[in-house]
Amino acid sequence: MLAIATAPASASRYAQFGVQDDAWLMYGAGSLDQRVATLRDMGVKIVRLSIRWDQVAPSRPANERNPADPAYSWGQYGVVVDALHAAHIPVVLTLWGSPHWANGGHGANRLPTHGFGNFAYATAKRFPWVRKWTIWNEPNTRIYSSPVSPRDYVRRVLNPAYVLLHRANRSNKVAGGVTSPRRTASGMSPLTFMRGMDAYHARLDAYAQNPYPASGRETPSYDPCSWCTTMTLAHLSQIRDDVTRFFGARTQLWLTEYGYQTNPPDRILGVRPSVQAAYVGQAAYEVWRHSGVTMLIHFLVRDEPETARWQSGFLTVHGTAKPSYRSYGLPLVQISRRGTRTVLWGQVRPGVGRRPYLLQRWNGRDWLRVGSTKRTASTGTFERVVTARHGQKFRLTSPRADYVSPLLKIR
Repeated sequence: MLAIATAPASASRYAQFGVQDDAWLMYGAGSLDQRVATLRDMGVKIVRLSIRWDQVAPSRPANERNPADPAYSWGQYGVVVDALHAAHIPVVLTLWGSPHWANGGHGANRLPTHGFGNFAYATAKRFPWVRKWTIWNEPNTRIYSSPVSPRDYVRRVLNPAYVLLHRANRSNKVAGGVTSPRRTASGMSPLTFMRGMDAYHARLDAYAQNPYPASGRETPSYDPCSWCTTMTLAHLSQIRDDVTRFFGARTQLWLTEYGYQTNPPDRILGVRPSVQAAYVGQAAYEVWRHSGVTMLIHFLVRDEPETARWQSGFLTVHGTAKPSYRSYGLPLVQISRRGTRTVLWGQVRPGVGRRPYLLQRWNGRDWLRVGSTKRTASTGTFERVVTARHGQKFRLTSPRADYVSPLLKIR
């Protein structure tokens, strides 16, 4: 028996799935064209890139709203954003890092006293095709924000940027928050910060959250810490409810940094590569089934060289593809099973429109077709009901990708 299942009424059918890896994209091995080709091969639909104000404008421009002012140096930021635009890959730009002339001579994490809205306007004019923006990064942590203050964040950073980004182009969508998933020793919990943003009348089109897991034992849908109040992907329903409570049901939720590190090489915080691959698909399904959650950004593309840093890439530090590389392009997830009636969800990310795909089942000797080749929805997603027993193995293929998904073992 084989049938097509219908999508939940609440599904976020138009969520964008993307990546962030600033260092790799700007300075990684090979040419920029080769790196952009890798993104196409994976089926990346949006790239998050951070632009540091202090690096673009180390001295104060005479005309702060003019991107051509001689004080502005867009450098590699401009090269990369232009290349992504030429490849028809949308970008969500994160603006942060104040120069000394805007913050009283302090470090980049010091919230500016003036000028940030002008910089946002100039950036929008430099990249007029960019429509999605996030303002600052993790302002609920001391690493990125001094002081950690919802009031100062809203008044000095978020609201000025919101006003001027919308003035630059009424189609721009601006996300605030971009909060870390937990309270640090010198920071503030994301919920407390969100509540403070509401109290000081934050202006935003979307709320951005970085929903990293608290541990390798946490899955995209289950947190073993029943008393924890973190804003991780396992708490997606609650985060969506909080966004609605403080900012309204029409405010979108963007998940702007997410990933699991792998062991090897991280033997303390990492999970097995096969587990990382499975979680990539499960995370995508969680986003797809939650209405109003319209973006998920994975961090990183390639592991960082120092093992003390991030090892959450789809590629090892040597450029070898992990199983998650294929899982990102062709996620396949078991939704449910009752007897032999099993519901699968998947997506073909490379390509556009209704994409052809084929499910295959392992019979112990060969991979056999499960029905005929079908087509996805216009977003690349599909649901299928198949007859499957516990322990049977499936995989997803598509002529749009030159690889197959990791195998899915029915539970």
